[in-house]
This record gives sequence, structure tokens and C-alpha cells, in this order.
Amino acid sequence: MGFLTGKTAIITGGGRAVLQNGGCGSIGYGIATAYAKEGANLVLTGRNTRKLEEAKEELERLYQIRVLPAGADVKAGADNEGVVNEVVQRTIEAFGRIDVLINVAQASASGVPLAEHTGEQFDLALYSGLYATFYYMKACYPYLAKNKGAVINFASGAGLFGNFGQSAYAAAKEGIRGLSRVAATEWARDGVNVNVICPLAWTAQLETFKREYPEAFQANVKMPPAGYFGDAEAEIGRVCVQLASPDFKYMTGETITLEGGMGQRP
Repeated sequence: MGFLTGKTAIITGGGRAVLQNGGCGSIGYGIATAYAKEGANLVLTGRNTRKLEEAKEELERLYQIRVLPAGADVKAGADNEGVVNEVVQRTIEAFGRIDVLINVAQASASGVPLAEHTGEQFDLALYSGLYATFYYMKACYPYLAKNKGAVINFASGAGLFGNFGQSAYAAAKEGIRGLSRVAATEWARDGVNVNVICPLAWTAQLETFKREYPEAFQANVKMPPAGYFGDAEAEIGRVCVQLASPDFKYMTGETITLEGGMGQRP
């Protein structure tokens, strides 16, 4: 039994994705796998319900935990607070508690220069990332405070370093960093710790990009100095497990994984 047995984690963007070698092919699914190995029950959200059902089947079969797939799409023009509140209500009905909230989901139109970005593209990034994170944090807060839980949000080097063609994505991720810092200040008294991870992981999307557009991949995706990309489960997923540990209570920081390894920025 793992130390997360009996606990419940909500992971946004947790649909199943697999690499060619059979490894976890997305950050959300890598985290879900790491948490399942520690015995946590999971609520996985996303827009692709097929991937959510595939995740449920595999994780329940391999690790004897329970998974609730919850299709949800935070987007411009929708009742987003209602969408998120429904996910949280279903979580409480199924498991009776929320111990960890992990906000991974993010969509964006990358590669579009700022002067050519449309309002719709900007909305896509802000709603799927920043607004979704805000609504989930707000809805989960009473349950996290009750259980002295944890929030793990995801930002990006795109915001830290100003990556070309990622203005909306960078804006959303920097907004998430600011939101997380305020929550860490406000929620520390409740025993809720809030952390941000800025990852660089090898994913199925990068794998497909390299295979279909090798020249563009070579021009835009740089190998980290350590000589390898982060592993979605073994590194990023395990960092998320560690951040849910009681040993990390009341600590706030940013975990940077831009060089294939892990380091804490206080």
C-alpha cells in the first residue's frame, strides 16, 4: 500500500496518452500513473472522453484503485464555474473527499507571433489554463482546507523565458504562477500547500512532432543540457507525489525541470 491510499486527487488533463515505447505519453497521465501506484483514487478530467475512459480501464486494472472520468471543457462563452462545480460535486459523491488538486490541462495556439495572435487564440489559452485553474482551486478549497491538502499547478519556461510564438500560452502560465503565489500566502494558515512545476517532458505530442516535422523539431526543440527530457511519470509524476507528502506541508515553491533534472526554487 502506498502512502496516498484512501486519498483522492483531481488531475485535469489526465487522459491516457502513450509513447511509442509504451511509457506515459502526457504529463497528466504520467502523474495519474504515479498517484495510482501510491494507492490514490483519481478524478481525471479532460475534453477527450475516450482517453479518460482508457485511463480508467488501465489504471484500475493495473493498480486496483478507483478512477472517475469526468469530461469537462473550460472555454470562452461557457458556464465554466458550473462545469467545474459539477466535477467537484461528482468527486465528493464518489469519494467523499479531495486531498490533492493538480491543474495540468492547457490548450494553446503555439508558434503564432504576438502581432498575429487572434482574440480567440488568446481566449483559448487563458480559459483552458488560467481560468480553469482558478475555478478548480476555488471549488476545491473547502475540501482541501478540511483535509490539509495540496495544490500543484503547472506553469512553463515559455513564460519564464519569453519563448517565441507563445504569447498567449506564456500569459496563461504566468497568470497561473501569480495565482498560485497568492493562494500559497492565503491558504497556508489552513494547512494547504501550493506549489508550481515548470516542466519539460518527453510526450506523445513531441514524439509526433519530431516524426512528422523533423526540421521544425530540430529548430525549435532544444535538448536540455543534461542530455535527456523529463519523464512524465518517473520524474514529474514522482515530484507531484512528493509534493503531496506530509513532509512538504507549509512549503511553497517552483520545481524547475528544464534541464532533465529536478531543483527547487523557493
